[in-house]
Amino acid sequence: MQIADLGHIRLHYHIDGREDGLPVIFSNSLGTDLRMWEPLLPHLPDGLRIIRYDRRGHGLSDVPIPPYTMGQLVSDTEALLDHLAVKACVFVGLSIGGMVAQGLAVKRPDLIRAMVLSNTAARIGTAAIWAERAAMAREEGLSALVDSTMERWFSPEFRKSPALPLWRNMFLATPLQGWVGCAEAIAGTDFYSTTASLRLPALGIAGDRDGSTPPDLVRETIELIDASEFALIRGAGHLPHIEQPQAYAETLTGFLQKNALLPH
Repeated sequence: MQIADLGHIRLHYHIDGREDGLPVIFSNSLGTDLRMWEPLLPHLPDGLRIIRYDRRGHGLSDVPIPPYTMGQLVSDTEALLDHLAVKACVFVGLSIGGMVAQGLAVKRPDLIRAMVLSNTAARIGTAAIWAERAAMAREEGLSALVDSTMERWFSPEFRKSPALPLWRNMFLATPLQGWVGCAEAIAGTDFYSTTASLRLPALGIAGDRDGSTPPDLVRETIELIDASEFALIRGAGHLPHIEQPQAYAETLTGFLQKNALLPH
């Protein structure tokens, strides 16, 4: 187990691949931990230094008492990358992880040379929706939200599969204060104007059955960035790398090769 003591917080992280490889940071969604990316790993190309981490309030990282802000989540990630001496990485952020990617790319352009905004947006939902979900979680626990969350996350076919309990249990195992803190951070985030200022290679990925960040929302956000690309993963919901890992990996690999980050 690798724990980075960053002074203000301790974050759990894991590194796979080549020590001298292209650093690729994977930042996961609300209500998951770094294991979320495991279905994708066997399909990724050689030559990568793969860094995954649990954001505050999730997995094996510290769980401060809320409230959290998106600025704190961005600063946590910034401190982790500095701790690991990472520069010029490719940042793959999914859902809230994609919001962190947008904020970090604006704050520290030296850290990110290219980014993938997966199933995310400059603004996700409304403050009222997130306030309602946070209140329900506080009063009844995450079990009150798990069924509706699985419906937004996965296609109907996947929800009938024997793989679903793993992700359902991962959501339920999320520390309540961590989930609420991050949900409230999402509620207060609007990156439309700042994301439009970015100038770097960027890829937007959406799932055609995503009930949390529909394809049009992802496309609207990625098109804020000049010369960006958009890819649709069919037969997948909010976590397309789980339902369609090979298609997701091929999309990511193609982006890296097109931008001369990996050889063909």
